[in-house]
This record gives sequence, structure tokens and C-alpha cells, in this order.
Amino acid sequence: MRAIGLMSGTSLDGIDVALIETDGERVTHFGPSALEPYGDDARGMLRQALDEGRALQDRTARPGVLGDAERMVTALHAAAAERFLAANAVDRATIDIVGFHGQTVLHRPQDALTVQIGDGGALANALGLPVAHDFRAADVAAGGQGAPLVPVFHRAIAATIDRPRPLVVLNVGGVANITYLDNGADPIACDTGPGNALIDDFMRSRNGAAYDHGGATAAQGRVDQGFLDRVLAHPFFDAPLPKSLDRNAFGFANIGLKDYSLPDGAATLAALTAAAVARIVPHLPRRPASVIVAGGGARNHTLMAMLAERLAPARVETAMDAGWSADALEAQAFGFLAVRAVRGLPITFPGTTGAPRPMAGGVIAKPGAALHLTPDLTPARSRRRHGKRYVG
Repeated sequence: MRAIGLMSGTSLDGIDVALIETDGERVTHFGPSALEPYGDDARGMLRQALDEGRALQDRTARPGVLGDAERMVTALHAAAAERFLAANAVDRATIDIVGFHGQTVLHRPQDALTVQIGDGGALANALGLPVAHDFRAADVAAGGQGAPLVPVFHRAIAATIDRPRPLVVLNVGGVANITYLDNGADPIACDTGPGNALIDDFMRSRNGAAYDHGGATAAQGRVDQGFLDRVLAHPFFDAPLPKSLDRNAFGFANIGLKDYSLPDGAATLAALTAAAVARIVPHLPRRPASVIVAGGGARNHTLMAMLAERLAPARVETAMDAGWSADALEAQAFGFLAVRAVRGLPITFPGTTGAPRPMAGGVIAKPGAALHLTPDLTPARSRRRHGKRYVG
């Protein structure tokens, strides 16, 4: 089957789009991918939705800005997919399914509550294609964490490369998570703690930069070990696997961030991400021999060096070094998960989310109902990947 995956993560940088061909068990071809960056207005609305989402008690409710944000998210994903199809000359009739994660605004599995905004039915109508969406709800309703969702995809692509086992795939997005793979067993997974979200928020608050490019700022700073020790005393880090986090669980207000200089703050928060990953190792069945890092964190050279030091003697490399796309991996994963949803295959497992059994997930929406979108916030351009042409 040919699937398009759409992913907007907790880093709020934009919408990743990727084409994948798969039967839901093996990947036969990776197609092109692209990023549709969010504009300032869209990112601002999403941050407001994250703030207001904290008060939600009903996963279907969309009070205040959340309704507007959901319509915006749907419109932007429709625009991103349309641009992608046009830019890569992909015949819409050859696409079997679209995987649509939506934007997480609240993740509180201890209260059986996870909320991703984005209207799968409206997106199906806009694209004229079936859309798999709402991937987390069934798992959470059954008592699972609802996250991470990508380990079954990591298992599929890891089977194609030769690396010493156990192998850990570490995704450093806004929140960081790992997939542990060993000897063909079902994957083990969990969130490890803050990923890029704290670093990005710190940079934005201090100098307006969206992130620490290449980790250059952190490379000039000094790590506050006392701060790390205090944050890592949080019970989350000693809790058994599986476990997951809301983006705001370790927000500035919760961790008591000091008034650091720009370099010292960037260095300390990068070190927190690396140290949190290392705290997971004692919870794993065996110490990893290989670690492959994906997500935006793979491009932070300072963070990569910190990970290599803390995870030694494991071999630590980027997804690009392994022949994968660090940027498009999660979008590819949601194309893969969409095919599994169509086929009724499990997407979560007891060792990845704490679900009581391997569980299928996702809701399939087919084109049909009337649609009203708000295209005025469509981003002005997309960025190419894998040698494909920019659109703009």
C-alpha cells in the first residue's frame, strides 16, 4: 500500500509529510518527504491551545481557542498534503491511506485522557482520500499510556540494518522517547523526559531563536550539575517502564529554571535531555550496544556528544548515519501506522504503552461530509527533502 504520513510534534516547528510504501509489517520503499513550517501566527495559536488544553476534562471538547486551533491544524495539514502531492507529481489515485496524527495539546494517561486536535473527517473530505487518525485513544481507554506509538515502525526499519543488539532508537523531539529492540522480541518503549522543548523554549524566550542551531550555543556554556540532580530527583525518572509525558510536565514553572546566561542555560538543558535518557538504561533488560538518534536532537552536535558520553560504551549515531531520515522518520511512521490501522494490525504492545495486550488503533475516516476550512493561515512555502523541489 502507498501511504502519506502527516506529523506535527511537540516541538511545534511545522508539519512533516512523507510517502511510504508498506504492507504494515515491512517497508518496501521510502518516497519523498517535506516540511511545511508553521508561521508565527500558527505557532502562537498552538502555544495558546497547549496552555488552554491543560484544563480539558473531556477529550472531545474544544472550548475557546481549541476549536479555532483544530480548524487551523486541519487546514494546514490539508494544504501541506496538497503541496506535497503537487510538488512530487504524486497521483492522488495511487494513495491508499493518509496517516494523520494531529497536534497533541494534552497527554494525561493517568487520567485516561489524551487529546490530539485535528479533524480526520474534514481532512478526508479536503483531500478526497481515506484518513487514519485518533491513534492513541483506544490504547489509553484500555489502560495504556497511548505513547510512544512509533516503536512498531522502529522494529520494522531496524530489521533492515546490521547493528549490535540490543539496539535503541532514540527520538529527540519536543519530548524524547526510546524504542528498545533485542532478539526479535516485541519492542519495549517509553518517554525518557524533556527533549528539545525546553531548549527551544529557552532560546525563544532569550533571543527569539527557534532552537539552538547545531548546539553551538550550548557548546559555549557550562552545565549546572546541581540543577540536573534536583530535576532528576523527580519520581518520573525512577518509575518503571512503560511511561509517557505531557509536553508541559517539565515546563519552566515546574523545574524552577534559574536565570542562566544564554550559553549556560542551553548547555544545562541539553545536559538534562542527555541525562534523562541515561536514566532509562537501568530499567532496560540489557544495556544497549547501539543507539540511533532521530528527530531534531540528532542535529544538535553538543547534545549528541553528551549522549555519546553518557551512553558509552554503546555506539551512538544519528539516523542519517544509519541511512534513515532523522527529520521525516515520524511522518513515515504514521504512514506505516495508517496501513496497520487499515489491516487491523496492533500498533501498541504491553511493553511499549502498558496496554493489556497488543492493540489495534486508529479510526478510518472516508470522504463524504461537508467541509469548512480556514486556509488563511496556510504557510507560504514548504521545504524539500530527499532532493525534491521546494514549493513556494
